Amino acid sequence: MSDGSEKGVTTVKQNVCVIPDLTIKDLLSAIPARCFKRSALRSSLYIVYDLVVISGIYKTATYLDTLISPEHISLPHPLLYPAARLSVWAGYTFWTGLFATGLWVIAHECGHQAFSESKLINNSVGWVLHSALGVPYHSWRITHAKHHASTGHMTQDQVFVPKTRSQLGLPAFDPTKEDILGSSVSDEVMKELKEALGDSPIGATIGAATYLLGGWPAYLIRNASGQKRYPKGTNHFNPDAVMFAPHQRESIVLSDIGILLWLAGITGSIYTYGFWTVFRLYLVPYLWVNHWLVLITFLQHTDPLLPHYRASEFTFPRGALATLDRNLLGGCGSIMGWLGGHATHGISETHVLHHVSSKIPHYNAWEASDALRKRLEQAGIKLEGAPGGWGEVYRVFKECKFVEDEGNILFYKNSSGLAATRPAFTDGSASDSGIEIDKI
Repeated sequence: MSDGSEKGVTTVKQNVCVIPDLTIKDLLSAIPARCFKRSALRSSLYIVYDLVVISGIYKTATYLDTLISPEHISLPHPLLYPAARLSVWAGYTFWTGLFATGLWVIAHECGHQAFSESKLINNSVGWVLHSALGVPYHSWRITHAKHHASTGHMTQDQVFVPKTRSQLGLPAFDPTKEDILGSSVSDEVMKELKEALGDSPIGATIGAATYLLGGWPAYLIRNASGQKRYPKGTNHFNPDAVMFAPHQRESIVLSDIGILLWLAGITGSIYTYGFWTVFRLYLVPYLWVNHWLVLITFLQHTDPLLPHYRASEFTFPRGALATLDRNLLGGCGSIMGWLGGHATHGISETHVLHHVSSKIPHYNAWEASDALRKRLEQAGIKLEGAPGGWGEVYRVFKECKFVEDEGNILFYKNSSGLAATRPAFTDGSASDSGIEIDKI
């Protein structure tokens, strides 16, 4: 997006987003049949692998900790010894959190029935893994399935739903001073919007950091960043919450039991081993997991390039393609980019494919993604975003402020009221598909 200012009006040259007219058959037929095969044994080996790596990280940190003493190394100042230990255990929490996110991803695949051919195995393994990571398995599985069925839908999607101009209490749209698609805006309106929304780097930094650290529990507990039409107090722990059906009540209770057992385990561990031990070995890595979860999913679904749809323009393929693939940590170099994708089983790198067919297991998703990208390129569609990282969260947080109350295909506008992208249509008609919510 480039811009220019003339006579009190700023105008930008926008990117063009091709609104898909592909059918779900078009998308699925591009994927090799072997990619749809699920194996309980192979999926289980990835759990073992993640646990072995995490154990190795712990053993390495413990060993290095024993070496940080005057008997083994000579440091120029006594305070450098505790600083060195802090660095070692900070590294432990970072890498453990990254690979534990891989376990989170496998539990998430269980919820999609991608772990194995058996629903019993999938839900049993998913419940254990997600409960151990503080996630109400069935509760989130149910709302997450709704998210997949209605990705990018302004009134049906479950998370990362943009706030509209009126919801934020911004000045009403004035067609004489701004373009509804966000290609131009007067200096007067720009000033009003900036004053209302704020555009300081410090504010964006604090907002992004708060979002990364607290966004996940806030979503579970009070529906933060969730569907705006849900009543106040909506959460993932109430069996009677509006997003759950009566026949799902037992599953929600089972999820709550898992969370109670998790809390009991943490409390008992603190009583037995002490708070600081549990804090260092589990709680900080747990916070890293939550951080990675929010960072990954926020960047998958939030960007000035991505459309959001109202009901008249929404179809399942359009929603599935309203996401981005990103190389997690790719901005930190090729090695870190490889480690980011490897540790988290490609959840960020193969996300578009995951929305097209969520039952494809992660170990087949790489090949399936390559095949799908070739089909999308034929339609003029490229859904690869910038590498996923903290700098990208900051950029997106600044650029994605609100969408308009009018229109059926919407793109985020920034605090100046300008949008980086506008829609473009191809010939033909879109086909709809979806997920049978009442059977999950």
